[in-house]
Amino acid sequence: MALDVEFLGHSAFLLKDGKNTLLIDPFLTGNPTASVAAKDMSCTHIALSHGHSDHIGDTVDIARRCEAVVVAPFETANFLGEQGVEHLEPGNPGGRVQTSFGSVVFVQAFHSSAYKGRYMGAACGLIVFMGGKCFYHCGDTALFGDMQLIGELHKPDIAAIPIGDRFTMDAAQGARAAELIGAPIVVPIHYRTFPLLAQSVAGFAPQGITVQELMPGEHLQLE
Repeated sequence: MALDVEFLGHSAFLLKDGKNTLLIDPFLTGNPTASVAAKDMSCTHIALSHGHSDHIGDTVDIARRCEAVVVAPFETANFLGEQGVEHLEPGNPGGRVQTSFGSVVFVQAFHSSAYKGRYMGAACGLIVFMGGKCFYHCGDTALFGDMQLIGELHKPDIAAIPIGDRFTMDAAQGARAAELIGAPIVVPIHYRTFPLLAQSVAGFAPQGITVQELMPGEHLQLE
């Protein structure tokens, strides 16, 4: 089995296993680095790490148009239901959602989560099992020691790690996170999008791990 990983900019990804398509944190409209417009996006599933606007993004419009199943933290899922999203799979840290492509496990992240003043539940990382591979999307988070335990439990093949500083880890902390997680490949995310964020991967150099810097629209094939 194989997994196609496409980076869409900021923290957004599109994962494909040949049958299902999973869109993660689809902040496209208003994202100056986005490689695709929301109107051109098609998917079977959407997974959200938390409720900030630069992660919920275009979820409502895409989910309603595509009739996609949305996997999201409990309070975020409740909000989306109020917006007319019909196919919802809510969860919380520690829980697993079974899907037609495999599963999504919610793990902890150290961050906030609100949308237009409304509490949106726990901020999470996402462990995605798809195409015979394990993809760890850290979401927005600070560095924390249990990343090592997450790596030991789930053994991710690839991890997407925020390095932009200010709202998440910086590059040096992200490198340490990569070493704790232990995935052989890591992709830096949540940087360059806005002036407040770090504009390069300088300092993101974990030992013994391949850093794959993807530009928006670029793909990575996991065989």
